[in-house]
Amino acid sequence: MKARKQRITWKIGGEAGFGIMSSGTMLAKAFSRHGYHIIASNEYPSLIRGGHNVITVGISTTPIHSLTGVVDILVALNKETIDLHKNNLHEGSYVIYDSKDWEPHETDFPQNTQFIAVPLSNIVKLRGAESVMRNTVALGVTTALLGADFSVLADVIASQFGEKGKDIVEENTLVARYGYDFIKKEYGLLDSYYLDFVQEKAELLTMNGSEAVGIGALDGGMKFAAIYPMTPINSLISLFADHEKEFRITYIQPEDEISGINMAIGASYAGVRSMVATSGGGFSLMVEGVSLAGIMEVPLVIDLGMRPGPATGMPTWTEQGELLFPIFSGHGEFVRIILAPGDAPECYRLSKFAFDLSQEYQVPVFILTDKYLNENLWTVQKKEFEHPSVPKNGERSKDKSHGDHVKRYDMSVKNGVSARSFPGDKNGLYIANSYEHDEYGYTTEDPGLRIAMSRKRLQKEQAIIDVSPLPSVYGDNESDITFIAYGSTKGPILEAMDFLKEKGIRTKLIHFSWIYPFNGKRIKDLLDLEKRLIDVEGNGTGQFAKLLKQETGLDIQEKLLKNNGRQWLPEEIVEKVI
Repeated sequence: MKARKQRITWKIGGEAGFGIMSSGTMLAKAFSRHGYHIIASNEYPSLIRGGHNVITVGISTTPIHSLTGVVDILVALNKETIDLHKNNLHEGSYVIYDSKDWEPHETDFPQNTQFIAVPLSNIVKLRGAESVMRNTVALGVTTALLGADFSVLADVIASQFGEKGKDIVEENTLVARYGYDFIKKEYGLLDSYYLDFVQEKAELLTMNGSEAVGIGALDGGMKFAAIYPMTPINSLISLFADHEKEFRITYIQPEDEISGINMAIGASYAGVRSMVATSGGGFSLMVEGVSLAGIMEVPLVIDLGMRPGPATGMPTWTEQGELLFPIFSGHGEFVRIILAPGDAPECYRLSKFAFDLSQEYQVPVFILTDKYLNENLWTVQKKEFEHPSVPKNGERSKDKSHGDHVKRYDMSVKNGVSARSFPGDKNGLYIANSYEHDEYGYTTEDPGLRIAMSRKRLQKEQAIIDVSPLPSVYGDNESDITFIAYGSTKGPILEAMDFLKEKGIRTKLIHFSWIYPFNGKRIKDLLDLEKRLIDVEGNGTGQFAKLLKQETGLDIQEKLLKNNGRQWLPEEIVEKVI
């Protein structure tokens, strides 16, 4: 037997409606439950029905940051999958296919490609099962080819279909077993992609980025969410809707994004930690509401899941094209905070942090995600999820100097953050609307008062800058190349750095998850120390580099930009920097 692999990449493709995504999810869960680290990324067109679906799963005995561009095992549930993805194969890859669909021409493939013909349709037919269950056969085949015991798959089948009844579980288990036994009998000598055993097992959780954001929100004390469905944040809705009673929260699906943000502002005004989530098109409708939150000084958390625009663009693909949008959104001048997680653990931590920040400074706080981050599956060590802190709603006002009314917008505060009052508070009445106002909320057009109140609100920015953290630094302190990035490009860059290290090139990543506002001088002093700076972004205009230039005066000349709807691959980064 050959030495077992530390890591493999598996891809399955086929027509929509044939369980492609569920296959990848089940495989990921099956191996993560046995201590393997996984990352899974799905691709699908924005069609109601039909089209080509694919999901790629990386499985590793050690933590994994990103998928690579090469595929070790390709499962083709139709010929189109072969045509579209054969360029991802390398010497010695396996191709699993249904012999009734296609016969291979070896000259079209890398040398020593192993073609594994499996009668997927016949196996399903013999069992009297639905044709969609060919994917379950393929999972049995895969488990055998990875050198794992069948119980690894059987356990996840039982949990996946348990709610549908014992018969469904048994049928899926038997069909998967057929595929597993077929490989053992017909291809038992194939062991090139047997996975090594995990030496140090940690308790792992499998989730996508949206679910991590949701858990962070719950641990941050969120009690109200008004979210209209929109790719790519829909998993957040499922989490809240499915567990509403268990978590004692209120989730509402509004008629549109305008009503959603106004509902959340109303809930926050009443003293409840609230959030909305959307993508660029939906956020366009929310912009006036963001400005309303700015003048009312109401805490609000917004998860903005980016995807390619303009307009509808490519709704099921990924991009980082909306970094500057939330920074400059909303008419008038008011303060906001932008955070951008780079992986699932950061999605959790920054989401939880966002609720505390919004309460402390009474400003909108954005969690800037993207389709890649929102929908990818990741394994996260359970210890990453700290015990939730006890949420507080900030200082409560005790001012009674105006009868029943309170100076909700007290201008004597040094950092611009006035004490709050909630409906029902004794002597806590104040006016809250969209007009400029005095300290009690009464509408004013007095120029002096306008300047003073605007200054009070804008004071928050310096208070926030004073506590803004420096970016995280990964890699070699004496680096030849320093990558600058934010958000989800973190993983591909970290993988690329490992490849470059093998080539003797020393690299570093300065990764920003706190995006705005920040201390420009501190950031400039940090970046001025580096020899060669390369900005890596998932957009076509280098928006983060523009922000850095605006705030620090530093003009990064080298930029790697990608806006074709696909995430950066480590190999692409390596190719462009050497």
